[in-house]
Amino acid sequence: MSPASSKTGKKEAVTWDDTLLVKECLAGNEEAWSLLIDKYKALIYSIPVKYGLSSQEAADVFQATCTELLMRLPELREPRALPKWLMQVAHHESYRWKRQGQRVVSRDSDHDLPEPGIPAMAEDLVQQTQEEQILREAMAALSPQCRRLVELLFYEVPARPYTEVAKELGLAVGSIGFTRQRCIERLRRQLEDLGFS
Repeated sequence: MSPASSKTGKKEAVTWDDTLLVKECLAGNEEAWSLLIDKYKALIYSIPVKYGLSSQEAADVFQATCTELLMRLPELREPRALPKWLMQVAHHESYRWKRQGQRVVSRDSDHDLPEPGIPAMAEDLVQQTQEEQILREAMAALSPQCRRLVELLFYEVPARPYTEVAKELGLAVGSIGFTRQRCIERLRRQLEDLGFS
């Protein structure tokens, strides 16, 4: 029985770890490929967005990164290194697109301009992207109700009033504070388990 099924045979929202995902992908499991791409699509897309690339260019970076993953996955020695490897590939692809765009503009406007230099990968960009991925994974591990509560109270600007949150979640208004505290505590534990400090 796969990790994504229960004793009753119904699908559950169980998060596969990267070791199992990689193993299953290498065995040709299409569901594992879908889960792997779904798990890391936001991480991959976040890199070209931070480079200021257009949505089409970001889609091209995503496609190139996924193609590289498909070709190079058998060479991956440590599945836990997958997020960082994906970030590096997306970074290089984004930089290539950014540089290509600068080169076109530069060459058209002035043929004597020097080639743009290669910037060092910004350490805070890497750190921020890693933290965002850890938060996505921690949120995915929460129950659907907790995940939605956190989204409604902390992801929306402005945050929704408790009365609206209670109505959407089918809870009593007076229980929102307690439920929020419990969900935040679960999120904090998930973040700690994933190594967020």
